[in-house]
Amino acid sequence: MQAEEYNRRGKQLVDYITQYLGSVRDRRVIPDVKPGYMKDLIPDCAPAEPEDWDHIWDDVEKVIMPGMVHWQSPHMHAYYPSLTSWPSMLGDMLADALNCVGFTWASSPACTELELNVMDWLCKALGLPSFFLHHHPDSRGGGILQSTVSESTLVALLAARKDKILQLRSELDQDVDESILNSRLVAYTSDQAHSSVEKAGLITLVKIRFLPTDEHLSLTGDTLKQAIGEDRRRGLVPFMVCATLGTTGVCAFDRLSELGSVCSEEALWLHVDAAYAGSAYFCPELRWSLDGIEYADSFVFNPSKWMMVHFDCTAFWVKDKYKLQQTFSVDPVYLRHENSQAATDFMHWQIPLSRRFRSLKLWFVMRSFGLKNLQAHIRHVRMAKLFESKIRSDPNFEVPADRHLGLVVFCLKELLRRLTRSGSMYLIPADLHSKRIIRFTVTSHPKIPPYPENYFFNPENVGFLATFKSSSLLIKYNVAICSCWALKCFL
Repeated sequence: MQAEEYNRRGKQLVDYITQYLGSVRDRRVIPDVKPGYMKDLIPDCAPAEPEDWDHIWDDVEKVIMPGMVHWQSPHMHAYYPSLTSWPSMLGDMLADALNCVGFTWASSPACTELELNVMDWLCKALGLPSFFLHHHPDSRGGGILQSTVSESTLVALLAARKDKILQLRSELDQDVDESILNSRLVAYTSDQAHSSVEKAGLITLVKIRFLPTDEHLSLTGDTLKQAIGEDRRRGLVPFMVCATLGTTGVCAFDRLSELGSVCSEEALWLHVDAAYAGSAYFCPELRWSLDGIEYADSFVFNPSKWMMVHFDCTAFWVKDKYKLQQTFSVDPVYLRHENSQAATDFMHWQIPLSRRFRSLKLWFVMRSFGLKNLQAHIRHVRMAKLFESKIRSDPNFEVPADRHLGLVVFCLKELLRRLTRSGSMYLIPADLHSKRIIRFTVTSHPKIPPYPENYFFNPENVGFLATFKSSSLLIKYNVAICSCWALKCFL
């Protein structure tokens, strides 16, 4: 393919993407295929000769689309949002064309410099502490874009582990192998935490204690304090706590201020996982769960969930960047450059060496929408509040946990199985203690121009909401707002 054909085919692809996203609500949200479905649709071996592009392109609908879960569909209520937007896609188009590999500042100065500045933008927009800023006279920290929250949790655990092992070795009179010290370490999280915490423990051979939560599914300071005392008496060395703001199952929030106080007293690294909830902090009124963030040593959230910056894009901050660098720094001669001492080399902040120009799409989104429109987008949580009120008003449903942000959990026998089989809507289950629940999260973003902040509370707009195409939450219920009626019709 030469430049002229690329230009023509590129326009064809852009038109297809526009048409696809404009009509995605009409596609079955979850595919009706079985494992191995593609085997009979494509040849056993790669072609020896080049194929015509028209033939390749035809297979997008024939081979790929039958097996797609349509994450951008307004009927996608499983997991958490995973949204894209036009500016985000344009950012990655440019990043793909530039194809830089930004492991050091010298390998692509613009890649590093933009990330430094955009991460500071994001830090300030969320109301995070100034010690997470790159450009601040009193800060030793900063932010970096990682691939996933799971990777960031592992990075935080590795940094906390290294820091504690160095402390232990300095306190001992004799030289002790790091593997022996590692065997004594123990980290803590709640029984509602994401599975990535458990995986990080498996990878690092570190003990992870999953502590019980209270009636609000929150990990408390008293529970943590008790566990630390028990482990110290057993000869173990507590070194880290992973607090969750917005758990995967029910979007519960740990008591961050209580946990932070204990971590400060006990000299433990406090890592804060706000994968989904982090985007909510664009709105000052939704920052109530950030109380205690001043104790955090690291913080992570996913712009790729709710902020309309598509996957992969995970924002990760540390209070002390030197603790990251002592964990991941390598110094082969071919990676050195004359500005090594003055510049930031992100290869020392992460597990892989290479890294993409992820900050372009984040930069494009923040500039294209502006903070006011991002806040308006987040305030769609009012739709989840409305949905919850309809669920609670119907005796056939049970809401076993409080709603937080855009996630509503409820119980109704056979509903999930029938909805999934129908293909018209995609939800997933979770276990809440001994009870199986259904998770329903608002994932879609509007396809209308920016709207006033009070739009959804204006009675004059009820008729429009009945046909509003931003979310399948807005299905007919008498005058057509967000209801259980459409769910019950499957029973």
